[in-house]
Amino acid sequence: MNKKYDTGLMWFRRDLRADDNAALYHALRTCRQVFCVFIFDRDILDPLPRADRRVEFIRESLVDLDQQLRELAAPHAVADAGLIIAHAWPAQALPELARSLAADAVFTNHDDEPQALARDAKVAAALGQDGKAFHSFKDHVIFERAEVLTLAGKPYSVFTPYKNAWLAKVDPFYLKPYPVPHYAASLAARPPAFRAAVPALEDIGFAATNLGALKIATGSSGGMRLLDDFMARIDQYHATRDFPAIKGPSYLGVHLRFGTVSIRRLADAAMHLQQRGSAGATVWLSELIWRDFYAQILSNFPHVATRAFKPAYDAICWEQGPAAITMFEAWCKGRTGYPLVDAAMAQINQSGYMHNRLRMVTASFLVKDLGLDWRWGEQYFAEKLNDFDLSANNGGWQWAASSGCDAQPYFRIFNPTSQSEKFDAKGKFIRKYLPQLAGLAGPDLHSPWLAKPVALAAAGVRLGDNYPHPIVQHEAARALTLQRYAVVKKAAEQ
Repeated sequence: MNKKYDTGLMWFRRDLRADDNAALYHALRTCRQVFCVFIFDRDILDPLPRADRRVEFIRESLVDLDQQLRELAAPHAVADAGLIIAHAWPAQALPELARSLAADAVFTNHDDEPQALARDAKVAAALGQDGKAFHSFKDHVIFERAEVLTLAGKPYSVFTPYKNAWLAKVDPFYLKPYPVPHYAASLAARPPAFRAAVPALEDIGFAATNLGALKIATGSSGGMRLLDDFMARIDQYHATRDFPAIKGPSYLGVHLRFGTVSIRRLADAAMHLQQRGSAGATVWLSELIWRDFYAQILSNFPHVATRAFKPAYDAICWEQGPAAITMFEAWCKGRTGYPLVDAAMAQINQSGYMHNRLRMVTASFLVKDLGLDWRWGEQYFAEKLNDFDLSANNGGWQWAASSGCDAQPYFRIFNPTSQSEKFDAKGKFIRKYLPQLAGLAGPDLHSPWLAKPVALAAAGVRLGDNYPHPIVQHEAARALTLQRYAVVKKAAEQ
């Protein structure tokens, strides 16, 4: 068949898989030959700490992707297919690479984060000056941008109506995989100058982390193993998802973030199981729809990246000054004196992962117990989370701060002690991350400041020494929060 282009470049970003990849499919289908490229984007990487699990996850996933591309090309007798990798600024490197390989067009998948949109505009403009095309496709979500709108033609800002509209719109067309293998003969052999192996972390200025010790699965192969494991227990997801000491979640967050698994594959599996009556699959599908919801919020209301979705909440006066900084540092280090909060912060600091229930608990504590700006916590999570995704992270933090779309009402304030007693009743999670409290039992483990001195002594717990006193009293903090949010109430009444 005649192809529109002779040579194309497939630019991988947050879609590190060959299977069911929209842009790769379109590139292979419309180009006689396709070179595949990944750029370690220096605009993103240069500000990061030199040991970052996400960079190591990407690096290991690229090794997996490179192998996938070789395997796709092998049946077509294409030798030396695989990834071309650069460590550079995309707006410079991509046009140069397109010129070197005589590419007519660059293919990639959408990334609607503000920094990515600005980057892509620069890349497209530079390519355009050379007479080369830039094509981008939906791949990261099922529905994006303005695909799901209200009857008035406006974006949704409340989840439940959005979910209902999402479910009414979805059909097999939106969930079917792109048949990449059918067009794999178009994968090109890399010229000798571009056949270097995936660089080691040290080659791009980074050091190894504890990713391997944590046994975090990487690449599409790792993502599929996790998916297979989750499918065996998804029917119980609705009953296990809120308990951090139980193997309830899918643990696929980082794979969705970097596209090592296809969202279409996950949504399709959830839909089929829901139709068969799986309560767990129904709840998990809802979580996948939340992901789409927050992505379209960022796309349609980009101001949320820096400001409250609801403008009235920008009038809130957050705690400031040295005392606020001290409280924030205590929160970051897991030294608040509230065991579930501190255990959760230990989890994210040690592993880059935090259970979803605990993300809500720790966020609520920062904003509504400590009175600190939600953006402080949002930025900390952005630095620490392996699965950091701007839209979901921002949506979650604004939900906790009551400033976002469809947010938790400002007067609902999580009690960190009752959350601990409800979701880690036996203290298994707390004991794992706060071993200094392991000797405490029952209510004492959840509220050590209320324990009798003899119980503390028997457990080897010394408040103010090996475990801190609470940095705030919850009931007093709750009263201050209601005062702080009074400005919002007044705005709503006007």
